[in-house]
Amino acid sequence: MSLDVTPQLLAEAEKGEVREEDFVDTVRASLPYAYDLIARLAGELRSSEAEFADNQTPPPSEKERGQLLRALSSDAIRGSLERHFGIALAFQNCHRVAAFRPETVGGATHTRFTSLRAQILNQSPEFRDC
Repeated sequence: MSLDVTPQLLAEAEKGEVREEDFVDTVRASLPYAYDLIARLAGELRSSEAEFADNQTPPPSEKERGQLLRALSSDAIRGSLERHFGIALAFQNCHRVAAFRPETVGGATHTRFTSLRAQILNQSPEFRDC
């Protein structure tokens, strides 16, 4: 299971709409490695003039890798994190996630990062089963 949903949040969802702040809090508590990594990238991006900030360090274990994959493979989780931090995320392999300024999506650097060529160049045998 991806998220540890509290009974209160489940009841809220059963009644109708869920507050995004409550959802992000659930993501923070359920997927702390993924949340902290994305928070760090957002902070690095905000504090620099760089076009993007990215992570190239593999997670310390499969548990953390799983958190990152779950966060980025869910449209709801990924979208909420993007809105919460004011960034656009791009993902290349089992740990290389990048934070971009939303207005740069579709620009030269973002397009290069998300290109087929970049995906191929960021592969190695150890990524086959990640």
